[in-house]
Amino acid sequence: MSRKIFSAIIFIVVGIASSLIANASQLVESKIDTKLVPSPVEFNVLLPDGYETAKEPLPLLLFLHGGGGDRSFLTRMRATIDDLWKSGALPKMVIVTPSASRSFYMDYKDGSQKWESFIVGPFLEHLRQKYKVAQGRKGTLLFGISMGGLGSLRLAFKYPDRFEALAALEPGIDPALKWKDVKPRNRFYRGDALMETIFGKPFDGAYWEANNPASICVANADKIRASGLEIYIDVGDQDAFNINEGTEFMHRVLWDYKIAHEYHLVRGADHVGRTIRPRTTEALQFLARVLNPPPVDPEAEALRRQLEPMKRAAERKP
Repeated sequence: MSRKIFSAIIFIVVGIASSLIANASQLVESKIDTKLVPSPVEFNVLLPDGYETAKEPLPLLLFLHGGGGDRSFLTRMRATIDDLWKSGALPKMVIVTPSASRSFYMDYKDGSQKWESFIVGPFLEHLRQKYKVAQGRKGTLLFGISMGGLGSLRLAFKYPDRFEALAALEPGIDPALKWKDVKPRNRFYRGDALMETIFGKPFDGAYWEANNPASICVANADKIRASGLEIYIDVGDQDAFNINEGTEFMHRVLWDYKIAHEYHLVRGADHVGRTIRPRTTEALQFLARVLNPPPVDPEAEALRRQLEPMKRAAERKP
């Protein structure tokens, strides 16, 4: 092989490699000091390709891991997110996963750890100062799986004025509004020691209720509805932790209180396994539709106009 041909090949290879690097996402490991929770809090940030040259703020997605997880959850899901970015199915955004141990993303009853206060306070403020992201409710999103789904629901229902949308996969929630109605089959995987650490010793049922997403939803229904909070919940009907029962209950509460949402009960899906990636993809695509709403469907609109007089007449009948 001549030197000229070899140099040409090297030039092409280097050019391709540079192009791939330029079009790749960037995973940044970071940490923040705080007095609200055990410090420092480590977190990962996934920046999309083109972040450095972005002229406008990007959406911010808090990507919350499940119980026993940590910031590496984002690392494991990076390929799924990259594929969505490459296909154009997900808008470019800044995605962040903090390591939150098995905290339920809650302020503990005894005040020893205040994860909720940390996330909606100094952590969110730090991210908005450090990165080119949305500075208000619009464009600030939540995604969570299992314990992270629980946290996403609680945070969004408590603070619908701070989050535009949430997607909760197999959220670790209970099918009840009162602790006394939670059956052993729905709490067998959470030991008494863990629950007393977070909810007080002796266990404080009223504090649990104040932080239970379904109970918060009932108490805060008017505010949630008025905010236009976009909600997506998903669970497998074979969930090993029986979380399908809590998620179905959450769906019914939202339905009864006329709070718009999208609910997926996935046939044959469990809490782990091969369904997680496609379900995550669907949830992220829901958030994409929030950021870039599809156009009005003219056929559906025509049907609505046609049926509206009949509906009004039916409502007037005894």
